[in-house]
Amino acid sequence: MRAHTLLGLSLIALLSACGEGGPQMAAQVVSAPSPVSKPVALVGLEGVIGASSADLIRQFGAPRLDVWEGDSRKLQFAGPLCVMDVYLYPPNPGRAPLAGYLDARRLSDGRDMDRAACVAALRITP
Repeated sequence: MRAHTLLGLSLIALLSACGEGGPQMAAQVVSAPSPVSKPVALVGLEGVIGASSADLIRQFGAPRLDVWEGDSRKLQFAGPLCVMDVYLYPPNPGRAPLAGYLDARRLSDGRDMDRAACVAALRITP
């Protein structure tokens, strides 16, 4: 009986020695997301993401390219500073496609550029 008690106490002593400076389990704190009006990725893209093709044409003029792929569509707008490809997808089967994503690149060398800056450069209406 004494051997078991000594073994138990030894184990407790060993484990407690690991508590200070040994490996620690970090407590994970989960907090509610802070209220943000728009995700950071969409700042400057207001009026573009979620827009219909007619809305985009009112904002940017006639597209340089208009490509249909099944029920999805790509509109390309270009200006002196950049080229923007807007991808439209139907929110539900049978519904008109809406802008879900856009790419922007510099006209000079085709390198990626800030999407919001390209939107601002191409927009013809406030």
